[in-house]
Amino acid sequence: MTKLIRPAGMTRRGLLKAGAGIAAASALGAPALAQSRSIKIGSYGGYFEDSFKAHVYPAFTAATGIEVESITQPNSTDWLVTMQNAAASGTVPADLSLYSRDTIVRASRIGDILKPLGDVNADALDDDFKFTDGTGLVGVGAMSWFSSLVVNPNVVEAPTSRADFWNGETYEGSLGLSKNYNSYFLDITAVTFFGGTDVLSTREGIEAVVAKVAELRPNVALWWSAESQMEQAMKNEDVIAGMYYHDVAGIMAADGFPIQSVFPKEGNTQDYGSWCLATLSETDAEAAEFLTISSMPEKQALMSRMIGTAPLMTQEAAGLSDDEFAAVSGTPAFTPNFEAYLDEAEFIKETWDKMLAST
Repeated sequence: MTKLIRPAGMTRRGLLKAGAGIAAASALGAPALAQSRSIKIGSYGGYFEDSFKAHVYPAFTAATGIEVESITQPNSTDWLVTMQNAAASGTVPADLSLYSRDTIVRASRIGDILKPLGDVNADALDDDFKFTDGTGLVGVGAMSWFSSLVVNPNVVEAPTSRADFWNGETYEGSLGLSKNYNSYFLDITAVTFFGGTDVLSTREGIEAVVAKVAELRPNVALWWSAESQMEQAMKNEDVIAGMYYHDVAGIMAADGFPIQSVFPKEGNTQDYGSWCLATLSETDAEAAEFLTISSMPEKQALMSRMIGTAPLMTQEAAGLSDDEFAAVSGTPAFTPNFEAYLDEAEFIKETWDKMLAST
């Protein structure tokens, strides 16, 4: 079990007060001459978006003079539908948006949703975090995150195994889990009870894992579709444990809320988000500047320190201390079975939705 460690003295309230001044002081380059340039950037709501608005966007504007309009987007799967409909209607809800790896592949297969990125320098990022399809580079990694086991430590002792969630005596009607079929709770269940995520490679295996999740339903108080719902439920103690994001939990804990992020013996899932440009966007140059700056080691370190996301490079490359790195990462961790969600997306969604409908 690994308890979240935040850098000494760090509180989110203090960081928000420091805000743009701290961000602008980071070594991101000299500010450009004032220009009437802007870009709309989508990010997940709640603390996540608030932190981007307080720390990341001001740093970018200070370095370039480009103003950022923050757009709240839901999970990348639902957002993909929004962006697909927008492209068909000739509108651009956001120029740059955050997409998970499987959603980028799905968008690429659909076509006419993502636009090849321009002259972006992302050499500092590991190559695994750059996505190229037949049209060119369409995704540049933004940050990494973990879907974590979280508990209210004032109410319940942190378990060493996620299997404890199936214990009705402790967790009946008290868990908060993601409602989305591709939030990787299937992978978590597979690792916990089926020896790994390979079981999701067959339809029989998918059905078996979903059936195991169904056994958990009496213990679930909230199936959340937006992270702000889980955030509020934990604050109100409507739920005392569940599935949430390691980074956001850390921000909440630093702000004084009773939440603890735990790495159980089965591990937590690690995923990453990528910046992608809308096909009808006319902000190619602005997007390239944002991606180039956000890929710099010092900017990745800024995001780790101020937002709590894991950098897309080594600890040494980002220049993070041991405590700073521990605050945004942990072990053990495992990668979801992305191929299953791509090849059997419809079957997984139908099976999952049927399970939810019977609750």
